[in-house]
Amino acid sequence: MANPQRLIVAITGATGVVYGVRLLERLRETDLETHLVISPWGRRTLGYETRHTADHVQRLATAAYSPTDQGAAISSGSFVTLGMAIVPCSMRTLAAIAHGLGDNLIHRAADVVLKERRKLLLAAREAPFNDIHLENMLKLSRMGAVIFPPTPGFYTRPGTLEDLIDHTVTRILDQFAIHLDAGGRWGETFAGVERVDETEP
Repeated sequence: MANPQRLIVAITGATGVVYGVRLLERLRETDLETHLVISPWGRRTLGYETRHTADHVQRLATAAYSPTDQGAAISSGSFVTLGMAIVPCSMRTLAAIAHGLGDNLIHRAADVVLKERRKLLLAAREAPFNDIHLENMLKLSRMGAVIFPPTPGFYTRPGTLEDLIDHTVTRILDQFAIHLDAGGRWGETFAGVERVDETEP
């Protein structure tokens, strides 16, 4: 029997937890299993930045795990997944993964994804980056991780904050070859946007 398609999602304590929540919401439109871990500071930030409770967010996923559960399915390479998206990814989490410190389930699951040569996406959220942040990102990028700061694109002429969030989430899903209808992709016709005729003088 073929393995089901699974994606691991982690939400850490960096600002921007709404991206992780929206990612889970959009994944419910697919047939993929989602396996979620929320760090303690991720839970705290949910309360600061959204009206969502951790329980509500966990119910968006197929399965949810405690960050202290090192015996969870996602801690083993034999549990086949498409990879892992950490959205948002704090600099502490980024550093722990870069240096192999598997002291919680998020770090361990990310380590497994790297060793199995699966896709690891880190929505690194900090500004500005210092040299330590940049060195850790470069180290992970060289290991094959995708460093994906959630920076908005404005060529879609977003009208709402939700438009900006959805554009970033769509691009994150694209990295896992999960292409959802979102509109606003480059090259598409945007309603109300005047196009420039490059043949004009």
